[in-house]
Amino acid sequence: MKAFDFDHHLIESYAQFSRSFTQVRADDLKQIITQQYENGRFWPDALLSINPRFLGGPTADELVASGDLDDATGQIFRFGPSPIQFRRHQAQAIAKAQSNQSYVVTTGTGSGKSLCFFVPIVDAIVRARKAARPRKTKAIIIYPMNALANSQLKEIEKFISQSGLPEGLKPIVRRYTGQESQQEREKIAKNPPDILLTNYMMAELLLTRQDKLDTEVIDNANGLEFIVLDELHTYRGRQGADVAILVRRLRNRCAPDKAPICIGTSATMASEGSDVGRAHAVAEVASRIFGTKIGPEAIIDESLQRATDETIGLQDIRPVPRQRLWHRIRVAS
Repeated sequence: MKAFDFDHHLIESYAQFSRSFTQVRADDLKQIITQQYENGRFWPDALLSINPRFLGGPTADELVASGDLDDATGQIFRFGPSPIQFRRHQAQAIAKAQSNQSYVVTTGTGSGKSLCFFVPIVDAIVRARKAARPRKTKAIIIYPMNALANSQLKEIEKFISQSGLPEGLKPIVRRYTGQESQQEREKIAKNPPDILLTNYMMAELLLTRQDKLDTEVIDNANGLEFIVLDELHTYRGRQGADVAILVRRLRNRCAPDKAPICIGTSATMASEGSDVGRAHAVAEVASRIFGTKIGPEAIIDESLQRATDETIGLQDIRPVPRQRLWHRIRVAS
């Protein structure tokens, strides 16, 4: 894709759309409006940025070899024949979960935060299935929007479906967000999934609505091992207080004997101050929401590596654009 050509195409298309609502007949006024469009008044300049390069960690096969993941988990998290190579923050999250610690992942957009909770949850499920424990809902993942739940359901099901595991070992993931038919709700109640994806409003209804199916769904989560809040930064103010109460209800109802692992994810929880200061701020907020102590050492931030050659200076690249431009001019002429 030619980025600048695409940018020009977008601007021209939007300009045509925005000008299609009115027809200016006065020549002087039309000239002024056209000049405003040509001066770029109605849109900012193009922004080009380089995606961050996250520091790599072990592969799924390496974590299987070290005993940190079950071999069935290693079969799930692959791209065809190749195991996933986790990023450092993903490996740190897996280690926290294996140590039965709650944590918050604050890495950037596109860093694979969902794997930071799906991998340890799936690992706990396949180990339970191998130990012949009855199937029950081990994890409830709460999203602020149904669209997130829908997209992540598709992604995790892709991994599970291509694993080649026998049906008895495959984790079952279901969505319960209010989009489901009565038949789907009944199926979820009678056949408890290992992982339940929902939103905070539906989770509240599951706990408070006097509905037989809802009661069965929440009863199936007795002994809950994981509570996940995706996009943790969205829960602030009154909504944050409501979600904090919701989490406490879930813990009291579904995990009264053993505290579940609480996991939060957010790309924008805190952006100012030093690394230590941000970790303390996030830990304080997460502790209030989850109702359990989460220290700054449990805040997992991103680890980046340089994507460009640091030995190259401005003096080395300054002649390059000139040479490229002159080459294109000669070719065009």
